[in-house]
Amino acid sequence: MIGLAHAVFEVTDRVRARERLVLVNYASTKIGSTLDVLHTAQELTDVVVPVFADHVYVNLLDPVFGGEEPVAGPVSEETPLRRAASSNVPEGPAEPVVAVGDVDPFTSTAGSLFSRALASQEPLLLTGEEVCAKLTAVDPHRAGLVHEYGVHSWLLVPMFARGAALGAAVFIRFRGTHGFETDDVLLAQELVARAAVCIDNARRYTQERTTALALQRSLLPQQMPVLGAVEVAARYLPASGHTVLGGAWFDVNPLSGARVALAAGNAAGHGLHAAVTMGRLRTAERTLADLDLSPEELLTRLDDLVNRFPEEGRAEPTGGAAGSTCVYAVFDPITRRCAIARAGHPPPARVSKDGSVAFLDPPGGPPLGRGGAPFESGEVALADGDLLVLYAGALADTEDQRTGTGPAWLREVLSDSQLTTPAGLDDVCDTVIRHILSSRPTEDAALLVARVHELAPDRHITWDLPADPEIVAEARTRAARTLAEWGLEELEFTTELIVSELVTNAIRYGTPPLQLRLIRDRHLICEVTDNSSTSPHIRRALETDEGGRGLYMVAQLAQLWGTRYHARGKTVWTEQLFPDGSAARAF
Repeated sequence: MIGLAHAVFEVTDRVRARERLVLVNYASTKIGSTLDVLHTAQELTDVVVPVFADHVYVNLLDPVFGGEEPVAGPVSEETPLRRAASSNVPEGPAEPVVAVGDVDPFTSTAGSLFSRALASQEPLLLTGEEVCAKLTAVDPHRAGLVHEYGVHSWLLVPMFARGAALGAAVFIRFRGTHGFETDDVLLAQELVARAAVCIDNARRYTQERTTALALQRSLLPQQMPVLGAVEVAARYLPASGHTVLGGAWFDVNPLSGARVALAAGNAAGHGLHAAVTMGRLRTAERTLADLDLSPEELLTRLDDLVNRFPEEGRAEPTGGAAGSTCVYAVFDPITRRCAIARAGHPPPARVSKDGSVAFLDPPGGPPLGRGGAPFESGEVALADGDLLVLYAGALADTEDQRTGTGPAWLREVLSDSQLTTPAGLDDVCDTVIRHILSSRPTEDAALLVARVHELAPDRHITWDLPADPEIVAEARTRAARTLAEWGLEELEFTTELIVSELVTNAIRYGTPPLQLRLIRDRHLICEVTDNSSTSPHIRRALETDEGGRGLYMVAQLAQLWGTRYHARGKTVWTEQLFPDGSAARAF
């Protein structure tokens, strides 16, 4: 006797449920691997093609695409959606219908499917015929593709995170005959919800990073000054990774007498506190530079400032500024001498006209706020056309701690024959930055490159004067004669008055020897030097006073005026703007 039993079980739903579970688990490991909005959107499309859909694309609202805050409340139909990512099976169209970054025209029409889905926050499931009918009036070409490839199931899922609309994802099937089911819709919603959280996190990170970088860059010079003594170019490289903010900085300050101050430094620590400290140090450096302090005196004042940070009782630990470094250099284009002082910072590099590279060796002092020996400065003679390279942050991390010289790789890069004196300063900066980028630094970096120029002998003149009141008239005559030779006759009257007042004050209140100097740089500069350290100041003269109005008149005639002090004596200087059209001739 033979018995036969035959049983058939429907396991399709069970298999599909298992496949959906596997896809959810897989998506949880693949979506959100980076903090990049577009990369995260692409991860979503890559995960679901081809196991779930044949073609998938993600559109993001314009503010979200740009890293801004998502739209709060109802989304206006006029808000465009931009293509963020798309994936396709090999059998699909070879070229994307909408390129990444472009506005999808299917989303921007009144009463579009996308507007409906974003308004209701519910998915839309349509057949191929229904989608084709909607597309025909908006984009006939895409409608033709829907018909050509036989699209039979089209699923639109709105994308929300933290209650705000981000965009939408579209899932399309055109292979086979099995369309999206109710469980498929739920799965798509789960995948889009996971991706939405990751995209929002990436957007918030992008926004915070952009804000942080804007803050950082606002604390640095926004534009390099145009100077006669030096040509300058600079670069700032933000920190990579999650740090973003750092303490590297640079500065360029025009000084009296056609001189220029160059500075670079690095605030101690990382993150927001380092950026705040950097901003305070650079502001202090610029203020002290305006006082025409010598390099070693300026660093001494900065050191005192850092020591006072903890006394301010702030909630943030700005006392962590101790250990910050700085290098400060002052170049005089008339003497071609450069005075340099440094506080725990690596020395500048000099690139000569023949291409040779040397790290200068000025006296080194302790980092700011650490105490120790007093700061000292050293002087070096520079040739016309030499490059002076200051660097901070990641560029200074590889300083040779034994010798105190700069990084060997920087010497090698600057020694490149293509970066000799004729090379543009921007090329030098770009080459150095490309090299440091290859090592993927985690800290920020600042680079300042200056090409120094000697002030031609025919653009400045100096007279030694006796301390005799009768020499005042002769000083005026000499100044007028020089201005005539320079083609600046329009400034003769005001310059004669300035020379007369400054020389008279030096004779009356100063100490011999006296010296008068005229400089034709970006402005007309007049300087009177004597051996007295008495500080001149403007006073309010009474109507009955016979004198006391000299410096007041000088301040009215000159664009700028001030006093700088030397080891012995002082120099009172003024700057006058050139008349209209004569500034170009002055150069």
